[in-house]
Amino acid sequence: MSAEGEGPAPAKPLIVQSDQTLLLEVENPLYESARSELGRFAELVKSPEHIHTYRITPLSLWNAAAGGMTADLILESLARYSRYSLPPNVIFEIREQTGRYGRITLEKRGEAYALAFREAALAEEVWSHKDLRPLFTGRSGFEISLPGSSRGMVKHALTRAGYPVADLAGYVKGASLELSVRPLTAAGLPLALRAYQIDAAEIFHAGGSAAGGSGVIVLPCGAGKTLVGMAVMERVKTHTLILATGGVAVRQWRRELLDKTTLRPEDIGEYSGETKDIRPVTLATYNILTHRKSKAGDFTHFAIFDRLDWGLIIYDEVHLLPAEVFRATANLQARRRLGLTATLIREDALEADVFSLIGPKKYDAPWKDLERQGWIAPASCVEIRVALPEERRMTYAVAPDREKFRIASENPVKMDVVHELLRRHKDDRILVIGQFLDQLDRIASGYRLPIITGRTPLRERERLFEEFRRGEIRTLVLSKVGNFSIDLPDANVLIQVSGQFGSRQEEAQRLGRVLRPKKGGGSARLYSVVSRATCEEDFAANRQLFLTEQGYAYEIVVDGALYDPKTGVWMSQC
Repeated sequence: MSAEGEGPAPAKPLIVQSDQTLLLEVENPLYESARSELGRFAELVKSPEHIHTYRITPLSLWNAAAGGMTADLILESLARYSRYSLPPNVIFEIREQTGRYGRITLEKRGEAYALAFREAALAEEVWSHKDLRPLFTGRSGFEISLPGSSRGMVKHALTRAGYPVADLAGYVKGASLELSVRPLTAAGLPLALRAYQIDAAEIFHAGGSAAGGSGVIVLPCGAGKTLVGMAVMERVKTHTLILATGGVAVRQWRRELLDKTTLRPEDIGEYSGETKDIRPVTLATYNILTHRKSKAGDFTHFAIFDRLDWGLIIYDEVHLLPAEVFRATANLQARRRLGLTATLIREDALEADVFSLIGPKKYDAPWKDLERQGWIAPASCVEIRVALPEERRMTYAVAPDREKFRIASENPVKMDVVHELLRRHKDDRILVIGQFLDQLDRIASGYRLPIITGRTPLRERERLFEEFRRGEIRTLVLSKVGNFSIDLPDANVLIQVSGQFGSRQEEAQRLGRVLRPKKGGGSARLYSVVSRATCEEDFAANRQLFLTEQGYAYEIVVDGALYDPKTGVWMSQC
């Protein structure tokens, strides 16, 4: 009952179904608060205009449990927003899956390790597992012993079998390295860690106890994940190996470490295609780690993992971790492992490998919460749908599926939209980004814009990025190399002309390119230009899931609403 004069209370926005899907009504006053809570323990599956669909999965519940959520808290949250009573089987499954995390713990026993069980039946089940048995060295009652070399493989196999392990075995200290985060940057500017950055670092470190030391921090691009990594380094004070996506990211980490910590240039080494310099803090690329002379050959540079007594390994953009590095990480379980990412979504569905081999999600700050606090820029997202020219429709109709995507992506009508958006935003700082090099070359040459692709030498990339930062260049054209780890704080408009199929991961990275706080509190705009009535439209709907999950409004306009071909007049919506 509502108070007198307040009117009837709004209907609850959520329907919980027995197949563990959750239907959330968008046009409901309680939508925003419900969406924020669901994101803690469920995954968004689809987001059409009126009803968004979430799914509760074992992995989403294990991550929630690892982050301190209990089954009771999850069920209370669902009951608070659910229009109907919760299905009994959903209640059972939530209690079952959250209860699985921690039923098996991995603990140190002298120089060896042991799996500790709460019940004998589970111990017997694991002991009898045909794939795991060769990794064990013995059993005594409620414990199964194993060597340190099996630590990662056992955790990985048990996660896949549905029994996530809480790893409490602790970590090697690593070689000592004194460092701290500066109170002032090298340029003399005040530097203070934000509250959420301190929280993330402390939750990961857990006071140095065995409960901390491995896991993933999820923060938006532009929210200072690098600073979180430095705050962790300050707490553990040990030799650190930092793995990044490429040469630009490595150089950026180096600049940030020298600017914001007490590390000296001689403390930091780079292990990449250009140089092989190993120091107490070493920056390496994923590409160099996965290099081998032949498909059947050994990975040439995996020895870096044993070259120094690393006490901490930081995996930047951990959602991109190559499968080969996962295999190496299985043998690194005695070292602290910190994953940094804007999204745990992986297009290869290996999120469970991140969970078991890097660690569970330890901290996740909702993007809209940080936006409200002023730490990232507010953003609006617009999808502009344009028709394929008539002469291309037939080519598209008879093309194989993979070729259909390219034909739709390289729709020449998109050039008209890019032209108009460049005109309208001539006073802004613009990034034009896409998947296909021919398309990007046409845009760059047609508007005499600088372009950065995988072919661009590292020094040339850094020069162009620096000119953009200084305002000497106002528009850059980027291939997918622009998806990751580039620091362009003044970029406020992103025009996406093509993408990697339906990659939510890529959408998160691209939006992050324009989310750094703007001088004077300005906002950011993301435009996605999509070919109407093609497979590209379907892929765009999947990419949109990430934006919806983070609470962003997503406006769709069609070419007829944007442009009048009879008069040649563009509408004012953008």
